[in-house]
Amino acid sequence: MHVPVKPLAKYPLWLRPFFWNQRRKYGAVLDPGLLWGRVPKLFAAVAILYGVLDRRRSPLNPVLRSLVTVRVSQINWCAFCVDINAMTLANRAGSMDKVEALETWQESDLFDPTERLALEYAEAITYSDQQVSADLMQRLKSVFDDDIIVELTGLVAFQNLSSKFNSALDVPAQGFCKLP
Repeated sequence: MHVPVKPLAKYPLWLRPFFWNQRRKYGAVLDPGLLWGRVPKLFAAVAILYGVLDRRRSPLNPVLRSLVTVRVSQINWCAFCVDINAMTLANRAGSMDKVEALETWQESDLFDPTERLALEYAEAITYSDQQVSADLMQRLKSVFDDDIIVELTGLVAFQNLSSKFNSALDVPAQGFCKLP
């Protein structure tokens, strides 16, 4: 990593429950959390935003959310994000099939029309040489209501923030998912 993490004792006391929860959930404190934690208020803001986007009552299907986060992570070359989000996708989908096919999703029959549309949208937002066309937005509106489109857009934007942060700081995978 380009910026080292600090020893846990050097972080504010109010952040340590977040790290304890990460250790309980993942078996380890997450390196990105320790990096964001170097600026505690920034960590809090990112954690709150993530919590809102990955809540149980999200109108977006959990598998769809994970597909989008893994795909954005792949595009942004974030080893950590692909690792942890692929683990989540495999758990939510019940197998590694979609994880293994995601990089070439256009050529696979594993993805339903809604997933394909969300992936197309995620790519249009993420690739800097693309834009969201009027046609793509019209197709989104035929499947999702405006609130869901805003939430999906927020998820893609958040994953771009997260994966670009981690990629820029060279955060390595932490071994959560055996990737193809």
